[in-house]
Amino acid sequence: MFKVEKVIDEKGRVWIKDPPIARFLFQGTIASYLWLVVRVWVGYDFLIAGWHKFTTPAWVDGSGQGILGFWKGALGTTPSGAPVITFDWYRSFIQFLVNTNSAGWFSYVIVFGELAVGVGLILGAFVGLAAAGGLIMNMAFMLAGTTSTNPVLAVLGVLLILAWKNAGYIGLDRYLLPLLGTPWKQTHPGPAKVPVTAIPATATR
Repeated sequence: MFKVEKVIDEKGRVWIKDPPIARFLFQGTIASYLWLVVRVWVGYDFLIAGWHKFTTPAWVDGSGQGILGFWKGALGTTPSGAPVITFDWYRSFIQFLVNTNSAGWFSYVIVFGELAVGVGLILGAFVGLAAAGGLIMNMAFMLAGTTSTNPVLAVLGVLLILAWKNAGYIGLDRYLLPLLGTPWKQTHPGPAKVPVTAIPATATR
């Protein structure tokens, strides 16, 4: 299951093959049932969070008061006096957004971004892109000092990105990805495969 093999191509280059467990999780359609559960759970979390903001006037009335309050809290300090945001560069970025009165338009990015991620994951449409968008938002919230469910969602988001080929197989990606010529449909025959020599890996971990 975890055996790693190497192959040498016709140019003498060594390629390390994925172990069977990786091929099962990130290439096989059987694992798409597992990813269906994961992506619906993650998508539902994003959809609910986005809908809550969408129905809250402070987030969608153009004033940006919802996100502005969050930013000001993130720019503050903890009870011990330590800054909420650990990294200076991110604190400077948030301060720049506050100083430039960006809350009004940025709140729409958050609201509709969360809704788009939720819908995309639940429907299985461009799962890799949807998971990447969700991961960016999770990281943004964590960098601003908010934990909540973000660490768990971030880990699951990384896994969904790795499983972009098969995570949406039970969903719209089964039809959308072949239209783009990937990963199951090849419009033109590929070149003849050159035999390769398999060599066992010297060590596996």
